[in-house]
Amino acid sequence: MFSAPPHAPLKATVRARVAGLAPADPVTRRLAVQTLINTLGNGLFMTVSAVFFTRSVGLSAVQVGLGLTIAGACGVAAGIPLGQLADRIGAKRLLIVLYLAQAVGLGCYALVGSFPAFLVVACVVTALDSGGRSVKNAMLATALPAQSRVRSRAYLRAVTNVGIGAGSALAAVALSIDTRSGYLTLIAVDAATFLATTLLLRGIPAGTPVPRSPGAPGGRRLGALRDPAFLAVTALNGVLAIQFSLIDVTVPLWVVGHTHAPAAVVSGIMITNTALVVLFQVRATRNIADPGPAARVARRAGLLLAAACAVFGLAHGVGPIPAVLILLAATVLQAVAEMLSSAAGWALSYELADPAAPGAYQGLYNTGFAAASMLAPALTTNTAIRFGLGGWLALGVLFAAAGAALVPVTRWALATRPSTTEEEEQA
Repeated sequence: MFSAPPHAPLKATVRARVAGLAPADPVTRRLAVQTLINTLGNGLFMTVSAVFFTRSVGLSAVQVGLGLTIAGACGVAAGIPLGQLADRIGAKRLLIVLYLAQAVGLGCYALVGSFPAFLVVACVVTALDSGGRSVKNAMLATALPAQSRVRSRAYLRAVTNVGIGAGSALAAVALSIDTRSGYLTLIAVDAATFLATTLLLRGIPAGTPVPRSPGAPGGRRLGALRDPAFLAVTALNGVLAIQFSLIDVTVPLWVVGHTHAPAAVVSGIMITNTALVVLFQVRATRNIADPGPAARVARRAGLLLAAACAVFGLAHGVGPIPAVLILLAATVLQAVAEMLSSAAGWALSYELADPAAPGAYQGLYNTGFAAASMLAPALTTNTAIRFGLGGWLALGVLFAAAGAALVPVTRWALATRPSTTEEEEQA
């Protein structure tokens, strides 16, 4: 009598676990493939862009920084009008147009030979990118079932980290070769990913906004701009979004200039953050489907961010090994806070929005995130880097206050939603 090899059940278990990582919803699976392809290209371009502009185009670092700052402002301005346009002509249709335009815009970088030309192309590409995120979020609001939107967003964010990480790793080849043709090849690949994603979008249901409820805050014309409670939620989430600049900008500067930790630990911090988000972002969405619980999770995230800031600040003045351990501990705290605040933000942005105007609301919400991305480097470097531990603690207080404020502000927003007020009247 023969028996199955002892490792067979283990293999079956591993296969089951791997299969379980894929989302059950076919729309989410298709969006995950689309996201992976697109973010792979983004990772390629993001990694080599600064070197390309300085070494190949011939711009100075100051010109690149100024141009990207101005382009960031264009990105902030693009979210709301493009979100409102998505409500008029359809989010999926507009997203396809924006992706095609981004492919053309990226290709135009190959023609840039001066600062004015760089500024024009960067502003157009950044506006299309920021507006595209708003329109994609509006499409998700109607294409995905309400009960699975937050979980689907978590899958897509995990896939985003995988795509950008893989793209960054592949870009190292072009950086090592350091030729104009190599950089242009990566730019062409990034542009091609936008063309590929338009084909994948054809299989995504277009969805339609629900009819507008009488008495909904604002109106289709101005949407979320006439909803003060949602404006407040957006602003507070924007404050929490400042945390993304910590890992990308502030912590590397802190490690290199203010601690005795080796510079290589910066890579370890990046890898740790990415790995934690990929592995646990979906799990972090449990029980965060409704605004009330989501706001309380955001409050917890604010406290964790405050703790992470304090721990980052403690890395100053200690030996190399303690500094590395302190920095990695702070990175874990920040990553947990990042996952919780992201999940809470998705729930709040979808569940508090007027379902008749998803584009307008997601456009405003993404504008808050874009504004935080533009302002965060200056804010964090002029606190933590300039004042050391005191600056880190000030950032921590800011994060804790924003997270705590989301609880009463969310109650206010719920009290002004038409469904809430109608239910109270019927009761």
